Amino acid sequence: MNQSNQRPVREFRAATIKAAIWAEKREEQGRTVVRHTVKIQKRYFDKSSNEWRTTEYFFPNDLPRLRLVAEKAFEYVALRESADERSGDR
Repeated sequence: MNQSNQRPVREFRAATIKAAIWAEKREEQGRTVVRHTVKIQKRYFDKSSNEWRTTEYFFPNDLPRLRLVAEKAFEYVALRESADERSGDR
């Protein structure tokens, strides 16, 4: 999925941990299907370069926040997909 020119449909943050949800629409068997992906990152300040950076590595004390944003992302996607299935949009 090319995410460079798109924005996430939803983001969840807990301190420096962020889950971004992306949606990709495509045609399957004559129907429009939305597929979601989730990217989880942590922002940190790099004192050596004096810049904010992102990483996909986490310390053990980051894991409760990671779990929280991951659960929120799952809840958003699961409820969205359930609503789409009920309305026949999928």
